[in-house]
Amino acid sequence: MNEADMAMRDVNMRARTTGPRFGIMTAPSQVGYGDILRVWREADTIPQIEHAWLYDHLMPIFGDPKGPTFEGWTLLSALAAQTERLRLGLLVTSNRFRPPAMLAKIAATVDIVSGGRLEFGIGAGSRPGHPLARREYEAHGLPFYDSAHAVGSLAEACTIIRRLWTETEPFDFDGSYHRLHGAFCSPKPVQRPHPPIMIGGSSTATLRVVAEHADRWNFPGGDIDDAVRRSALLDRFCAEIGRDPATITRSLVLPVSYGYPGATRDAIAASIDAGFPYIILSLPTPYPENVARWVADEIINRYA
Repeated sequence: MNEADMAMRDVNMRARTTGPRFGIMTAPSQVGYGDILRVWREADTIPQIEHAWLYDHLMPIFGDPKGPTFEGWTLLSALAAQTERLRLGLLVTSNRFRPPAMLAKIAATVDIVSGGRLEFGIGAGSRPGHPLARREYEAHGLPFYDSAHAVGSLAEACTIIRRLWTETEPFDFDGSYHRLHGAFCSPKPVQRPHPPIMIGGSSTATLRVVAEHADRWNFPGGDIDDAVRRSALLDRFCAEIGRDPATITRSLVLPVSYGYPGATRDAIAASIDAGFPYIILSLPTPYPENVARWVADEIINRYA
């Protein structure tokens, strides 16, 4: 058996033992608050939908460039207060937007508001070559460093955030990208030892951060064969630091087609076979009435 076949066997074993878990994503852009709230409230009543996600952008990256986009963490806190069961998060927070100690405080607050339902998604931030994403940094006076700086900052941020959530005494941190004096977070998150950490990204450098810090990994989309190759690389990085790679859940975002649900079901089947059992179904706008129930009946229930 060659290396590729062994990698596929291993990821398939993970998929079979873990089983698929389904959620939805509603991009908080080019849509009204009431529409998102309607979908989340409906999804909250449907057990087959286990988790729900927003994304983290400050300006539109699709559609009308002057259209509305809600700030992700503020909206997530509002939705947390109006749901009871769904696990929830941002897919994924841009580490470039907020200092890590501030982000730890925000996330702890949302975990408390939600009663311990936060899934903490984080990543290095938008790719430098994405002009629609790049403009939001310039428009908000935020620095936009190169990819090496972004990934190095992400690794330190994950360390800082975890320590703030778990340590009971103030601490100092003197890193290459972040420096803190007397850092402390109170109150702590509800979840112990801390909310699950999902890191999104596929670069080699980011996967090293995933191996060290993540409970879940989200592959940001594209070719499923590339996802399998990236997953095998993550396994290798885990082995290098002595971590069992099966302790990191593999996740994919898949677009939902209202007109051709069979295409979505086929994509789900391929993802599960490839060892990605944590499926996030991205719902396009406008949202039809009872869309969450439709997703459960037409897509998720086929895998029950």
